[in-house]
Amino acid sequence: MLSSTADHLYWMARSMERAENTARMLDVTYRLSLLKHASADPHHEWRAMLSISGLHEDFEARYPIPNAVNVMHFMTLDEKNPGSIYNSIFNARENARAVRGSITSEMWEALNITWLEMRKIYQEGIAEDGISRFFDWVKERSHLSRGITHGTLLRDDTFRFIRLGTFFERADNTARILDVKYHILLPSADDVGGAADYYQWGALLRSVSAFESYRKVYRDQITPKRVAELFVLRPDMARSLITCLNEVNRLLQEINGPRSAEVIRRCGQLHGSLRYGVIDDIFDHGLHEYLSEFLEQHYNLGDLINKTYFWSTDE
Repeated sequence: MLSSTADHLYWMARSMERAENTARMLDVTYRLSLLKHASADPHHEWRAMLSISGLHEDFEARYPIPNAVNVMHFMTLDEKNPGSIYNSIFNARENARAVRGSITSEMWEALNITWLEMRKIYQEGIAEDGISRFFDWVKERSHLSRGITHGTLLRDDTFRFIRLGTFFERADNTARILDVKYHILLPSADDVGGAADYYQWGALLRSVSAFESYRKVYRDQITPKRVAELFVLRPDMARSLITCLNEVNRLLQEINGPRSAEVIRRCGQLHGSLRYGVIDDIFDHGLHEYLSEFLEQHYNLGDLINKTYFWSTDE
């Protein structure tokens, strides 16, 4: 496979997954912002959203206040923000267009229709009472894209690079969503274990479609340590870090190649730290510190994947 083709497939999948996860992150932030709490900063949740996404500087350069209206527009329909849902869907479609000969016609049609509908939403805007429907639409289109890919594509390197992009992006966003709640949105001492704390953790679980999974696994009270364990170390949780790295590690070994030794070794190190991780050790170290270190290693692994498979001059 040409490195340019692999590049388009990988970023097609990452862009669509990014659109879905941005919608999930905005959804949990929106839900948390509706909850009355003791923060002196009325825009606390929205500042947290921008900070954990790494987009606060771009936002501050163009918007005066990090309130719900401004952040929502910046992260959904702002064509000048490369991380907006609008641009993520556009990038997914453009990457698919570049490799139409490598994907199935059903995959192309699904992504193209998603982009056409996104462009219509962009022109008409999102009504205040329609933001939840918009988030649901983004998630449904992402689910449809993945389902068609899984149901129609030959299990070759095309499929592997698409799946690699999906799970790599998902791991990044799962870590960020968890960090938003735990590090930046910690409740006051009076709220810990109370109704507000319960609502916030419940909103976080629902944002990644994990509320029912939590109830099935743990059954009783929602606690920060158990939520973190579900998000980080549970291999039966669809969006957990270990589930994502299980897939990334497997896919890299299947792709392999003459220059793959270092990227496989580096992925194995990160995968091993999750596979043999213990939630008590993670909390003793500090969950925020752990997630920050994970994101740094994850970013470095992504950079190495780019250099190994996509930036080569050898075709």
